[in-house]
Amino acid sequence: MEKILALWAVPRSTSTAFEWMMRVRGDFECLHEPFGEVWYQGEEPLWPRATQDSLRTPGLTYESCWKNLQGISAHKAVFIKDFPLYLEPVLSDEFLGNFRHSFLIRDPLKTLSSMYEKWPDFHEKEIGFIEQRQLFDHLCELDGNPPPVIDSDDLLEDPFEMVKLWCEAVDISFIPEALSWTPGPRDEVSWWDGGSFHENLRKSDGLKKQKRKEISIEDAPERVKEVYQVVRPHYEHLAKHRITSKNV
Repeated sequence: MEKILALWAVPRSTSTAFEWMMRVRGDFECLHEPFGEVWYQGEEPLWPRATQDSLRTPGLTYESCWKNLQGISAHKAVFIKDFPLYLEPVLSDEFLGNFRHSFLIRDPLKTLSSMYEKWPDFHEKEIGFIEQRQLFDHLCELDGNPPPVIDSDDLLEDPFEMVKLWCEAVDISFIPEALSWTPGPRDEVSWWDGGSFHENLRKSDGLKKQKRKEISIEDAPERVKEVYQVVRPHYEHLAKHRITSKNV
């Protein structure tokens, strides 16, 4: 089994656009939040806002998910984008040894503001900054070196350079052509609610340079302000290790 290349992210962090770039490359079998699908809509979902009427997928468990991943990676190079908050039921040093790890972070004010627009009743367990930091720290202890970290703002400000640096850090070839694609359906990443979170991706034609956007905490809803104060230190901890470009 070849080690699975993983990007451990948080919600609303440009992670699915990054995943789409990996799909366009064509040299990896890409899976969209496989453990997240179990967490939200497996036979026994761990999603704290799940109700009796929430979608369940028969036969989808952490065991079946991991077995499927191992089966695919036995024959193909595999990339997954997922969130550490979903991993608790399978998390162990043995499990982590099956991956090549990297991280995508984002300013929590931007993540939380975006989540609030979609889910004003979001639960703190759906945010993922604390779990992301815990996983990062544990991997640092295991390996003696921090895994590669990229920041969403840096990525959007200079996608060519940041993807190139990430590829170097995880030891894969850089394919510039993969940064462009044709707008259209994104069924491959739409297991949740028909892809309602991916409207921007459906309209996009690639990872293109964007001017860095600043938003004010003063304008944020009270719920966002409250959670922001809790998770900001965890983001800042990882941000100290982020890959930086001379162009950013």
